[in-house]
Amino acid sequence: MQSSAVPELAHTHARPIHWVATATAVAGVVALSSVLQPDHATAAAPGTPHTRNAPAQALPPDPAEVEFPLDCGPVKLVVKKHASGDLDGDGRPETVAAVHCDAPMGTPPDGVYVITQAAGAEPRVVATLADPKDRTNVEDFAVRGRDVVATLLGYSSADVPSCCPDVRETVKWRWENGAFVRSAPSDARSV
Repeated sequence: MQSSAVPELAHTHARPIHWVATATAVAGVVALSSVLQPDHATAAAPGTPHTRNAPAQALPPDPAEVEFPLDCGPVKLVVKKHASGDLDGDGRPETVAAVHCDAPMGTPPDGVYVITQAAGAEPRVVATLADPKDRTNVEDFAVRGRDVVATLLGYSSADVPSCCPDVRETVKWRWENGAFVRSAPSDARSV
C-alpha cells in the first residue's frame, strides 16, 4: 500500500465539537421548520362535507348535439372546429363552432356560431358570428379569455371564384351590452 504524500487533514477525524455543532444545526432546522409551515391543504376527497355543497363544474355545450341554422340539403353538416370558454362572464362556458355543409366539390362557406346550454336544458345556438351567406371561410379561430379571434378568408368581389379567396381578415368578437361586437385591427385586412 502506498502512503499518502499529503498530511492527514483535520476534518477527516471527527471530534466531539464537530458533533455538537452538527447537532445544534439540525436542532435549529427542526425548530425553524415547526414555526415556518406551509398552509393547510384544502383539497377534499369526493363526497366529503367540503365538496357536497360545491357547485358542479359546468361542461361546455357539445356542438354535435345542436341543430345549426344551416340548410345543407342532401349533404351532411360538418363541425370544422370548435372551442369553449366563458364568453359572457356568467360562470358557464359557451362553445363557438365553425361549421359548413360537406359539399362534394368547391369550398363551402363556413358559419361561426355561439352555443350555450342552461342547466338541465338542451344546447342551443344563441348567436351567429359569421354567416355562410357572407361567403367566408374560417382559416383559424380560438377563444382567448372572453374574446373569439378568427382569421377569415373571403372575396374582394363576386367575380372571384369560390376556390380562390383573395381577402384575409383577422377579426375579434366580444360580448358587450348583450350582444357580440365584431372588431378588427386597422391593418388586419389584406388582398
